Amino acid sequence: MSPPEEALSFTEPITEPDILADIESLPTEDDLPCDDGEPMETARHRDQMEVLIRSLQAYWSERLNYYVGGNMFLHYAPRSRRQFRGPDFFLVMNVEDRERKSWVVWQEGMRFPDVIIELLSDSTRNVDKEEKKTLYEQVFRTAEYYLYDPFSQEFIGYHLRSAHYEEVKPDPQGRIASVVTGLYLAVRDDWLRWVTAAGQLLLSPMELWKQERQRAEQERQRAEQERQRAERAEQLLEEYQRRFGKLE
Repeated sequence: MSPPEEALSFTEPITEPDILADIESLPTEDDLPCDDGEPMETARHRDQMEVLIRSLQAYWSERLNYYVGGNMFLHYAPRSRRQFRGPDFFLVMNVEDRERKSWVVWQEGMRFPDVIIELLSDSTRNVDKEEKKTLYEQVFRTAEYYLYDPFSQEFIGYHLRSAHYEEVKPDPQGRIASVVTGLYLAVRDDWLRWVTAAGQLLLSPMELWKQERQRAEQERQRAEQERQRAERAEQLLEEYQRRFGKLE
């Protein structure tokens, strides 16, 4: 197993003028590469990433102190333009929620992701389970690292404890608690989903739209049924009056 690449790491806010000046001289997200032009492994990998990102954004629509991204460059080694990673999903808490071309840690107060999820495939499985795990544990110090295979539904979780990752097993409901988010991750209908403590799935905007459209259709059908019942009642009344005369 190769050692993690060189990177800067700070646990306290940077206040030293010399260090701040050095950071200001480093390349920014406008200077660094942000896209390798390669798509994700499969459409299912892409859709899985989108579900994780969009459902969390929809659930946290009122929050402004986090950033969530996926399949974008994460630059962590200021002395090398070639040392970067592109987690399939990553979440950073207590930062400005703004658009970014890439995540550049020295532009973000040396903030590394608090949660990372990698989507396993045959071509990335060993790297995700070994090299990246070591990097995220020893350099990024990422509190929670999860791996999920969208096809086999293999689901593994690691939480950082005493400077090392410990594997976390799913509970009897198949969930792993995410301390960072206050939510759970669980496999539901072959997809890795965010779940509340009450068992409610976090829905993506598309799912919310479909749910609302279904609710509107049900309301339309109920209104139509009420109209038909009222029409039938009026017909029955007319038939009664035709036979027996008007009610007094």
